[in-house]
Formats: sequence, structure tokens, C-alpha cells
Amino acid sequence: MNTVFEQAGPLRRRYAQLQESKPKARIRALAGEMGVSELELVAAGCGQIRPTPLRGPVRDILMQLGELGRVMALTRNEWCVHERRGRYEDVRAGEAMGIVLGPDIDLRLFLAQWRHAWAVDDGGRLSLQFFDAAGGALHKVYVTDETDAAAYQALVRRFADPEPRWPRLEAPGDAPAAYHAGADPAQLRADWLAMRDTHEFHGLLKRHKLARLDALRLAGADLAQQVPADTAERMLGQVAGQDISFMCFVGNPGLIQIHTGPIHKLMRTGPWFNVLDPLFNLHLDTTAIAGAWVVNKPSDDGWITSLECYANTGDLIVQFFGARKPGVPELAEWRALLAGYCPEPLAA
Repeated sequence: MNTVFEQAGPLRRRYAQLQESKPKARIRALAGEMGVSELELVAAGCGQIRPTPLRGPVRDILMQLGELGRVMALTRNEWCVHERRGRYEDVRAGEAMGIVLGPDIDLRLFLAQWRHAWAVDDGGRLSLQFFDAAGGALHKVYVTDETDAAAYQALVRRFADPEPRWPRLEAPGDAPAAYHAGADPAQLRADWLAMRDTHEFHGLLKRHKLARLDALRLAGADLAQQVPADTAERMLGQVAGQDISFMCFVGNPGLIQIHTGPIHKLMRTGPWFNVLDPLFNLHLDTTAIAGAWVVNKPSDDGWITSLECYANTGDLIVQFFGARKPGVPELAEWRALLAGYCPEPLAA
């Protein structure tokens, strides 16, 4: 689609000027500097982008992604990028929630946040990109040399909007308030210890009107204790060195993307600590980690231990678990690794 929106020309010119001074900057960073959304830059066709808006419920597009074969799925927040290669398999999508349960691409979808879908040709690099109501990017699906290119083009034709219009955006929502001042630590501990599944934790937070980080601070050191901010980098090195299979969760308001398996190739590039394996890449800005916590939750399968990293805003950056499935106890080597970071014993 040739971009004809009246808003496009001024944005393209501003983008070109800024990109010339910062040629290595990503579109997300440039959008932030320009004070616009990433979606607006896509819609304007900035740089080498040739955009095509897609119509119809987003879930209908998601249900067709399996036709593309092997792709690269990308989910990120401000501080961490999670890239996983594979197929979209066992895709289920309802009005508000969805899930992808393939062996390679594993997603939990919060579809109420998904408002806009665009096909993007960026100098020959093809992708499907999904945005929230404010124009922030939630998830991207990139064509690779293993993708069925004909299936991709057929999907774009099937969903292309015959009447393209400039995206109608909403102002970003306010950050959720923290309510820890009125919380009852004793009742929080009792309810925490009564959990039988880690998925009950979200309900516990809602019941106690607590932000996640506030719950960790109130629970007690045997259930959650802060560790040095560099623990994530240390852990990734030890997981790779000991060949421990683990799970890495990265999310934003629209979804969580999960990797399960070992990792091997690690590399630092400036503030970013990277996993650079053939099927899984992780880019973690370790300078953004304001706090790291080892978190200990009971379940019917025994204690489940995670390492969680938070930004100075209180937002969760990334979460790590030992590889496991429901009904299977936690890996002993993972538990021992995380317990070794803790100055005080964990409940067991």
C-alpha cells in the first residue's frame, strides 16, 4: 500500500532527520523521542516501511498463523526482548483471552489489549505486527527463510483492509495503583502458603489489592527475598554452563511469551546481555534492573522457585523458572541454583 494519509508526510520527514543522526536506533526508540506511537510511524511508511492495515478481529488473524510454517515470534517490553523461532501450533483465541501451546512458540494472550494489526514490509523484511489501543507494539511475527512466503502473502490479501484509514488511537492508560499500605501481611502469608498452583498468585494479588512487587516485600524472606541486581546475568551464565533447562517469561500488557529449554551462546553488547541461540534470542538491559527477587510458591507438585527482575517503575521485566510441566516437580538443580543466591533459607 502506498501511504496517502495526510499525517504521513510530516512524520516521514521528522523520522528521516532523526534516523540520520541515530542510524542504529530502533523504531520503538525513535517513536519515543518523537513523542508518537510506533504504530503511527508504521502507518506513515517511515524509512523503508510499506505498510498494509489488516481488518477483522485480531483473533481471526491469529488463528491463521499456523499456515505460515516456521516464523520468528517477537515479544518485548521496554527493557527486554524475547525472540523465538518455530510454528504457531495449538492456537486458541476467544474474545478476551488466547493461548498458543506449540513446542516452540508458547504464548499467553490478553486479547482485550490487541486493537490494530498491520502487515509490514520494511526494506524486504516481512512481518505481521500487532498494536494496543495507544499504538504500542505488542507482538510481531517475522517471515524467515523457513516461512511459506506464499501463505504469508495469501494471509495479507485475505485480511487487507479495502478502505485504509489512519489508526484511531487512545491515550495510554494510567499505571495501576499500589495498595500495600493497608495490606495484612499475616493474611497474605496464610493465603500464599495455601496456594496449590502458581497460577493462583494473580488472584491472590487481586484479593489483597496488592501490586506484585509490594506482595514480595510483605511476604517474608522465606517466600520472597531480594538478591543483587546482577543475579540474572549470573544465573544465565550458570544455566548455560550447567546445561540446566529453564523457562524464560517476557511480557507486556498484551501477552507473555515463553521459552523452555537450555541455552548456550551468551554475549554482552553494551547494556544488553544476550542469549543468541539458533531458536531463542533474549536481549536483557541489565542496567534497567532496579531489583531482583527469588520467589518461592507452594503447589501440589512441591515448591516452585522463580527469579524475577523489576524496573524502577515496579514493572516486571523478566521471569525465570526451572523447566517443568503441571504434575512434574521442579528441577532439583534449578532449585539449588536459586537457593544458593539467597542469604536466608527458603521455605521447603
